[in-house]
Amino acid sequence: VAACRQLLAAGFKEISERDAWVLVPGGKYFFTRNMSAVTAFAVGAKYAPGNGFVIIGAHTDSPCPKLKPNTKHASAGFLQVRVQNYGGGLWYTWFDRDLGVAGRVLVRRGGNQTDATEHAKVCHELVKIDRPVLRIPSLAIHLDRSLSEGFKVNFQTHMVPIIATAVNAALGEAAGGVATATAPEAKKRKEDVSAKHHPMLLEMLAEELGCEPEDVLDFELQLCDVQPSVIGGARREFIFSGRLDNLTSCYASLRAIVTASSDESLAAETGVRMMVHYDHEEVGSDSAQGAGSSMTEDAMRRISAALGGGAIEGADERARRASFCVSADMAHAVHPNYSDKHEPGHQPKFGAGVVVKHNANQRYATDAVTSFLFRELGERAGLPVQEFVVRSDLGCGSTIGPILSTNTGIRTVDVGAPQLSMHSIREMTGCQDVEYAVKHFTAIYLGFTDLDKQLMVDGSIGNLCRPCGHPAAQTGA
Repeated sequence: VAACRQLLAAGFKEISERDAWVLVPGGKYFFTRNMSAVTAFAVGAKYAPGNGFVIIGAHTDSPCPKLKPNTKHASAGFLQVRVQNYGGGLWYTWFDRDLGVAGRVLVRRGGNQTDATEHAKVCHELVKIDRPVLRIPSLAIHLDRSLSEGFKVNFQTHMVPIIATAVNAALGEAAGGVATATAPEAKKRKEDVSAKHHPMLLEMLAEELGCEPEDVLDFELQLCDVQPSVIGGARREFIFSGRLDNLTSCYASLRAIVTASSDESLAAETGVRMMVHYDHEEVGSDSAQGAGSSMTEDAMRRISAALGGGAIEGADERARRASFCVSADMAHAVHPNYSDKHEPGHQPKFGAGVVVKHNANQRYATDAVTSFLFRELGERAGLPVQEFVVRSDLGCGSTIGPILSTNTGIRTVDVGAPQLSMHSIREMTGCQDVEYAVKHFTAIYLGFTDLDKQLMVDGSIGNLCRPCGHPAAQTGA
């Protein structure tokens, strides 16, 4: 929602995947899918069907405990909320934190007390209870001395947050709690929902949403740290926050496309500048709104068709081969206490530029061509660049880059700003690293089309050979 508001403020027009698209060169547009993924694009004023796209992709999700479908649980006089792990978090960092709840809710709006379903609509709404309502307490060291030697989290048994004591919950229900509708249908819904969830959880949601508890029809909620993000360090050079992986990349790509989409900037552009924020990267990207979906291919195909490419042979395929994708996901900065975990020649540092990620086994999509494009455009803008490769005796993670390049055939580079404490409830990056990411991504949007004209890879032999100054080209050898 915050990204969409910024796009609207920058002159982007919201469109829907359900509607026919009417697009014009020089236009700026965006659409959402599932309200957890967003695609924005700005069409160059000199665009022609078959011209390329420059895409910066990132993901919106982070590891967290998510509420189970039936959340109601009680033990030892406490009321608790059942949760399940989403992604691979550093779960021990979630203990003894002040936790709120955030996510999306399906709410019944309208109707009347006689028949709650009459004239009612089901609305999709976002909610955030931004106060400490849940907590996962640690076990005292006195009760288990082995904890000092290490603690292995069992998510099923250890990660069940407390929401209230049973006594106080009962007193609240006896006092009547939040006023609710009295129609028979509403009463039955309340009873059905109360069998799955503690009434006080529904009452908190209803209070935030301005509805009755029985009108909360379903939800997807997660725990969140309510401690605000801060600027830290003796010289105020660090950012301490949750979900820096990967909202930092989302922020940087958003600011970049806004900056690179002014009318003046688009006047000479022949391609399309696109930003895509995907969901579900932390669990494999295989969803309708993940990088493994058809969302990017659908958008490119429809943009080409709407701008006159539908009747032109190979317009979509030609566009893909002329395109470039930057897969932006946070990178591992070298840790001063664990520097041996990094390959000695590739130790990204704070304040030294965006990191290009390499892996010979294609865990990252970077190759010599795409790393050159990214590095060259940064250097032309006066920006430093770092390189990362995992130690040869350690496994390598992955991200959306290989998925996108496989599905679309688009040249792709995997990059990210350096950070520490990845997948902790509180992460750390440098203020300058965010600035470098914004500037580098902006340089990609502004400079790729012209640089790509100078690059020859395919079509450099035979009858397609273009003179490049190489002796073989001059002699026809």
